[in-house]
Amino acid sequence: MEPYEHTKRRRPWVVGVSGASGTPYAAAVVRGLLAAGEAVDLVVSRAARLTLLDETGIRFRDGHWERDLASWLALGADGKEHFAVDEAALADVRHWAAGDLAAGPSSGSYPAKGMLIVPASTACVAGVALGLSKDLLQRVASVTLKERRPLIVAVRETPLSGQTLRQLVALDDAGAVVLPASPAFYAGATHIQDLVDFVAGRVLDAAGVPHRLYRRWEGELGGASARAEG
Repeated sequence: MEPYEHTKRRRPWVVGVSGASGTPYAAAVVRGLLAAGEAVDLVVSRAARLTLLDETGIRFRDGHWERDLASWLALGADGKEHFAVDEAALADVRHWAAGDLAAGPSSGSYPAKGMLIVPASTACVAGVALGLSKDLLQRVASVTLKERRPLIVAVRETPLSGQTLRQLVALDDAGAVVLPASPAFYAGATHIQDLVDFVAGRVLDAAGVPHRLYRRWEGELGGASARAEG
């Protein structure tokens, strides 16, 4: 037998985007991953495409996903272009159609680092908590849990029903990180993008991915107001 060659394999983070409002959160997370040199596998649900169209005017199409993703990542939370898109970084993004249950990440043998669901709707939470696989997003989440890989669920709904709260507890018991999309203000937000970046940064924190998306708490009162004044 020929000796096994220890080559560097591509190990992406799978980013699942469900239909909840909050597509700027997903864009900020993808930008953060790419800035950290991480590979990304993207799964955008059918409902998420409707939300993206409503919130940004962008039609995310399987046949033109590279162009549509570049347009999406260039937008800030205010709907205006604020970010330069690095084409070299985008080369390490792979897109899988939500209906493709034979996609690479649908198998536990696929070398993914873990999965970030941003944003996560209550329907998505229910499907993952119950172990359903109605689409690729839910299937990848189930695979991530069974393989004991990191699963971060950035739920973005309010208010939450008792049923959803029980499902979130079930996800926590299964090993997932339940991370509500709740912006904080101690980082000194002066723009809506700062609030979005705070949530995206907390998602990346949970995944262990370095970033500089928000000012961290350092135990000194008045930091937020000092930043606003500056």
